[in-house]
Amino acid sequence: MAHDAIAPTPDAPLVDATPPPPLRPRASTAALVLATLAVGYTLWAAQALLLPVLLAMFFALVASPVLRLLRRLWVPRFLAALLVVCGGLAAFGALGYQMLPSAMAWAREAPREMRQLAPKLRELTRPMHEANQAAENFARAAGGETGRQPQLVRTVVDPFQKLTETPRLLASLLAVVLLTFFFMVYGEKLQRHAIALLPGRQQKKFTVEILQSIEREVSRYVLTISLINAVVGLLFACVLYFMQIPLPEALLWGTMVALLNFAPYVGPLIGMLAMLLVGFITFDDPLQALMPALAYLVLHTIEGQVVTPIVLGRSMALSPLVLILALMLFGWLWGIVGLLLAVPLLVCVKLVLARVEGMEGWARLLE
Repeated sequence: MAHDAIAPTPDAPLVDATPPPPLRPRASTAALVLATLAVGYTLWAAQALLLPVLLAMFFALVASPVLRLLRRLWVPRFLAALLVVCGGLAAFGALGYQMLPSAMAWAREAPREMRQLAPKLRELTRPMHEANQAAENFARAAGGETGRQPQLVRTVVDPFQKLTETPRLLASLLAVVLLTFFFMVYGEKLQRHAIALLPGRQQKKFTVEILQSIEREVSRYVLTISLINAVVGLLFACVLYFMQIPLPEALLWGTMVALLNFAPYVGPLIGMLAMLLVGFITFDDPLQALMPALAYLVLHTIEGQVVTPIVLGRSMALSPLVLILALMLFGWLWGIVGLLLAVPLLVCVKLVLARVEGMEGWARLLE
C-alpha cells in the first residue's frame, strides 16, 4: 500500500521539525572590560555631581532611625526632618566652634614645631640615612657618574585658585545640607513612585523588599558605627585631657580619630601616625610621647575586636581583602569622601546580592 510505502522504518532517525531556540548573545570579555573602564571614568569625572548626592543619602540613612522615632511621636515629616537637620548643624557648629581655635593654632605653629622635631627624627633615622648614603656612593662609583646637583623646580601658585575653591566648597556643603533635607522629606514618596513604574507585581514586591532591607540594615549599620566612633573619639579626647593636653586640642584630635575610624584599616593607620607626631611634638620625654599613640591603639583594638563584632554580629561582616580593595578603589576615585562611603556602598552591594536569586555566592564572597 502507498501508506505503508511512506511510513518511516523503525531504524530511520526521527527529525524534529521545530527550530532550535535562538541563542542569547553573550558580551565579549573586551566589551565587559571597556564597559567597566567607562563606568569607572564616569564615576571619577562626575564626582562633583555624585558626591553631594551620595553624602546626602549617607546622612539621610544615619538620621533615618531618629526620623522614624519622631514620626511615631506624631511629628510631621517636614518638621521632623527640619529638626534633625537643624540639630545636626547645631552639633557640628558647636563642635567646630570648640575646635577651630586649636586647628588654626596647629596650622600656624606646625612649620615651627616640625623644624624642632626634625633633629629628633634625624637622630632616630641616622642609621638608615647612612646606609642609604653608602648605597648611593657605591652606585655612583659603579656607574662612573659624577655627583650632579639636583635641579630646583619652581612651582607657580595661582593666587586666584583659593578664591575660586572657597565658593565651590561652600556651594557643595549647601547642596549636601539641602539634599539631605529633601531626601528625608520626599525620599519615601520618590521611592513609591519609582516602584510604581515597574511592570509586574512580583517585581514591585521584590524591589520593595530589597529597598526596605537596605534602608533598615544600612541605616542600623551606619548609625551604630557612627555612635561607636563618636564614643571612641570622646574617650580618646578624655584620655588626652588627662595627659595634660588642653580640652579644645583634645576635642580636635578626638574628632579626627572618630572620623578616621569610618575608614577601616586605612583610617586607624593614619590616626596612629598622626598621634605619634602629636606626641613627639607635645612631649619631650620619648616614653610620654608614645602614650597618645598607645592609648589610641588600645581603644581601637577594643573597639574593632570586641565592641563592633558584638554589637553588629556577623551579618555585616565583610572580607578584609575585599574591604581594602574597596577602600583603594573608592579612595582613588573620590578621595577622603570615597573612604567614608566605601563601607556603606559595599554593605548595600552585599545586601542586594544576598537577595537576588543565583547571586548568593557572590554575597558570601564578600564575607
